Amino acid sequence: MSLSRPLAMLQLFENSRPVWTVEEISRAMKVSVSTAYRGVRDLVSGGFLDPVEGAGYALGPAFIRYDRLLRQNDPLIRNAGPIMAELLDDTSQGATAILCRRFKDCVMCVHEVHGSKPHAPTSYERGVAMPSFLGATSKVLLAHLPDRNLKSMYLANEKAIRSVLKVKSWQEFRDQLREISRAGFALSQSEVAQGRVGIAAPIIRDDQVVASISLVIGAKVGSRKVAGFVPQVLAASKAISRSLSSDRPMVSR
Repeated sequence: MSLSRPLAMLQLFENSRPVWTVEEISRAMKVSVSTAYRGVRDLVSGGFLDPVEGAGYALGPAFIRYDRLLRQNDPLIRNAGPIMAELLDDTSQGATAILCRRFKDCVMCVHEVHGSKPHAPTSYERGVAMPSFLGATSKVLLAHLPDRNLKSMYLANEKAIRSVLKVKSWQEFRDQLREISRAGFALSQSEVAQGRVGIAAPIIRDDQVVASISLVIGAKVGSRKVAGFVPQVLAASKAISRSLSSDRPMVSR
C-alpha cells in the first residue's frame, strides 16, 4: 500500500465525522472494500485507529502519545512557554498568551498559556486551525509572505477578505499587511471573537518568520491599556526569537 493511502484515510476524520466504517472509507476513497480493510487494519495495528461499536473506527491513542512527545520536544514550545508566562506577568493575568504557526492554508495554535485570573475564553486552543486572514495572530504571519503567495490566498478568499477586513481590492489588502510588517506587530478587535482584542508579533529564526505570539484580552480593558501592552508583546517575540536562534534543534518553517 502506498504511503498516501493511509494518510488519506486519516484525513477523512477532519471532516467533522468522528467514526467511519470500512465500507464508508471504501466509498469515500473510491477503492475496494478489501483495500480499505487492509489500510484500516494497518492503522489499527499502529494505534492510529481504534475499533468502536457499530463496526466503525475512530482516531486512536497513538495521536495522544505523539502529541505528548511533540509538546516535550518541540523547540518552539520549549523556548516560548516560559516567556509566554512572563508576558502574562508583565501585562495581565486576565489574558491568554497563544503561540501559532502556519499550517497548510490556515494558522494553527500550537500552545497557549492562560492567566491565573478569570478571563473570557479565546477561539484559539492547541490544534485549532483558523483562517489565515482573520485576527492579529494570522495577519502578522501573512504580513511576511511574498506578494505572490498573498495574492493567491487573496484570490481564493476574496469575498470573505473583503467582508471581514473591509478592503476593496488586492492592493488595499496588500497595503494593510505591509503596514503591519513595517510596524512589527498587528492589533485586531472582535475579528475572531466578539469583545476580544489581539496583539500579535512575529517570531523569527534565521531571518524567517516561523511563528507568532499573541496576547488575547477583553476589549473592556480599554484602548490605552491595550496600547501599553504592545511593547511587552514585542519584547516577548524578540526574546523567543533570540532563544530559538541559540537552540540548535530544527524549527519548522
